[in-house]
Amino acid sequence: MFRSHALRAPAAAAGARRLAPALALSLAVFLTQLDVTAVVVVMPSIGAELGFGSAGFAWVMDAYSLAFTALLLAAGALADRHGRRLAMLHGNALFALGSLGCGLAWNGPSLWIARGVQGAGAAFVVTGAIALIAGLYAEPTERARAFGLMGVVSGMAMALGPTLGGLVGAWFGWRWIFLANLPIGLMIAVAVPRLIRETRDAGGPPLDPVGILQLTAALGVAIVALLQGARAPAVLFAGLLASATLGALFITRQRRLPRPLLDPDLFARPAMAGVAILLLSLSVGYWAVLVYLPLFLRTGFGLTPEQVGFALLAATLPMLVLPPMAGRLVIRWGWPRLFATGLAAVVAGDLVLAWTSLGAGAGAGFAPGLLDVTRFDLVPFGLALVGMVLIGLGTAMVHSQLSAVVVTLAPPSQAGMASAVTVVLRQAGFALGIAALGAAETAKGFPAAFLLAAAASLGGVAAALFLLPGPASRPAE
Repeated sequence: MFRSHALRAPAAAAGARRLAPALALSLAVFLTQLDVTAVVVVMPSIGAELGFGSAGFAWVMDAYSLAFTALLLAAGALADRHGRRLAMLHGNALFALGSLGCGLAWNGPSLWIARGVQGAGAAFVVTGAIALIAGLYAEPTERARAFGLMGVVSGMAMALGPTLGGLVGAWFGWRWIFLANLPIGLMIAVAVPRLIRETRDAGGPPLDPVGILQLTAALGVAIVALLQGARAPAVLFAGLLASATLGALFITRQRRLPRPLLDPDLFARPAMAGVAILLLSLSVGYWAVLVYLPLFLRTGFGLTPEQVGFALLAATLPMLVLPPMAGRLVIRWGWPRLFATGLAAVVAGDLVLAWTSLGAGAGAGFAPGLLDVTRFDLVPFGLALVGMVLIGLGTAMVHSQLSAVVVTLAPPSQAGMASAVTVVLRQAGFALGIAALGAAETAKGFPAAFLLAAAASLGGVAAALFLLPGPASRPAE
């Protein structure tokens, strides 16, 4: 028995050393994901100090997502050709520079530009980290363990971001949410060259600047149109038409290229089209809602940033707890039932939030004090928590399994491109969802925004039931 323990200890130590590169890369990805959600709690404070309102809140998030989405495919091509470690380290430096710019921002435009720089850096960090892990861990079990570690660390960043952002914002000020990235970025810059060797693939797909500009313009025009559409319907119509035209030009160009950055035919099959709809639905029904929940909780219930951060755990903690259960359920239920159930929970949660906001919106005079029942009506707040729990539970069931579906359904030769496209769709849906919900909230208030999110999630339920393969095609045990 003692000998068994003695043999096991070195093996465990060797396994830990083997995962050290994955841990360093996961830490870099952690920063890029943390800044997506950490800032949502303090956006009212940022807007008050820098002088912008709801449309400005949307751009704090969308500048990041737009740059991330636009450069993701280009980052992959550049990383393959010039070195994945080099691309990841340059992305880390660019992300740190953007973080410094955010921390020193003096008005709305300076913050939005700095957020765009952060998003550009994040695109290179994420694509470089994924490619490096795939090259470092050739054995399937090791690779699955390394990607699992990155998934857990990324999930922790997204889930704990609002709470950590609320605490940092309350104790040190919102600027330190960004400035705290600098020492961690320095640690990554020192650790990665020591742990990870350089890899490259000179035969990767060529860079396509025209296609990148078309994709960026299509998303940017759509976001501007949605944000301005509440005040000028003609701008909304013209902007969405221009965005659709630019998107069509991008797709046409990609089909003509011998080695496209993105193959549109990949999502021509019903099952892959269903996955695309699910990705977009979840981005609007949960992730975009997460951006507006802090403002809703502060204006409707009078919560402080710290209290908002803790309240949002109702929507984010399920993302840490439920993914393993979802992995078991998908084997028993199959994809259609699991995804339809998860999106149905998101629909229900968004509807509860819409109903609650009808009362909370009229009661902006709710006094602060999270559990002070002498000054605080717990009934509508309790209902809001129920809605947040529902959207968190539903998203936790779906989010962790969507990437696995894409890899399973895509042809083996296109698995890498399919994975990249899923990230593009997540980020594009997130950016458009933020703009759409922001426009609805500006025009009709929070009930309209939450109802729009529910409608988008309902589209995901339909896609799961009618486009995905049935139980006979569910993943094998």
